[in-house]
Amino acid sequence: MKQTRSVVLGCGSYLPERVLTNQDLARIVDTSDEWISERTGIKTRHIAADGENTSDLGIAAARSALDHAGIDPQSIDFIILATSTPDNTFPSTATTIQAALGLTHGFAFDVQAVCSGFAYALATADNFIRAGQGQRGLVIGAETFSRILDWEDRGTCVLFGDGAGAVVLEATQVEDPMRERCVIGSMLFSDGRHKDKLYVDGGPSSTRSVGHLRMQGKEVFRFAVNAISDVVERTLAAHNLRPSDIDWFVPHQANKRILDGTAKKVGIAEEKIVITLDRHGNTSAASIPLALSTAVHDGRIKRGDLVLFEAMGGGFTWGANLVRW
Repeated sequence: MKQTRSVVLGCGSYLPERVLTNQDLARIVDTSDEWISERTGIKTRHIAADGENTSDLGIAAARSALDHAGIDPQSIDFIILATSTPDNTFPSTATTIQAALGLTHGFAFDVQAVCSGFAYALATADNFIRAGQGQRGLVIGAETFSRILDWEDRGTCVLFGDGAGAVVLEATQVEDPMRERCVIGSMLFSDGRHKDKLYVDGGPSSTRSVGHLRMQGKEVFRFAVNAISDVVERTLAAHNLRPSDIDWFVPHQANKRILDGTAKKVGIAEEKIVITLDRHGNTSAASIPLALSTAVHDGRIKRGDLVLFEAMGGGFTWGANLVRW
């Protein structure tokens, strides 16, 4: 019996023109290329230009994904944008992207799960399609984290960058979701008891200001490796898979040590991990679709490959998605 699932038709990305190197950062705060590279694996990151908003990044990534999919934007039924750095408190930045694409039908909204945002947004879009509430959707991750960084805090300002990535989903009928191209499944989790370990110290209700990102790095690292390993193992077990069955592992690009620790604990071979962290830094909700787009367009990820996404972010939130490309 056939069932409705989502298939990824195309993906795209956008990075701001300005590149900020570790050497550039060493002129701003007490740090060095060696210190940053050794602890994070990051060498460069992209920074949005003055006047370049999260919506601008998201629009460019969306158009790139639509071009790759080869479809008319007017065929899109809904847009879900994952971001923690919206243009405005409201309306949603997704509606700005909707208008820029010339869409006046369907619906658009933002999802806020910090670095897990894309995993949450993809799961949400997939469920809309499975429920028959849309035939085609755009799922976007876009961030301008440079706007909420404390550029005097070397523990955080060296980690993050700006960027956007997007995928186009379409409803498809499949008989065997494990073997046919589709979003096979997702798992999402959160635990609000840890919110003070990675947060922004501002907001409309609490301080009437935007605030800056604050992080307890060691605590985040400890939790991340365990939480990510657990959700990956749960996702594999739910579909009777072994780590060796995964063709490509596309993780949230947070820190090279977290990526290495997770892969080692789960048993995923290093050569199967897509890493763009060194060039992009941590782009929060944009990091998975940015890395995905890179690996698809350079030919690594091919049709039929089994691809696993994972992420963990402030909240804490974490999750995974399994996709047959």
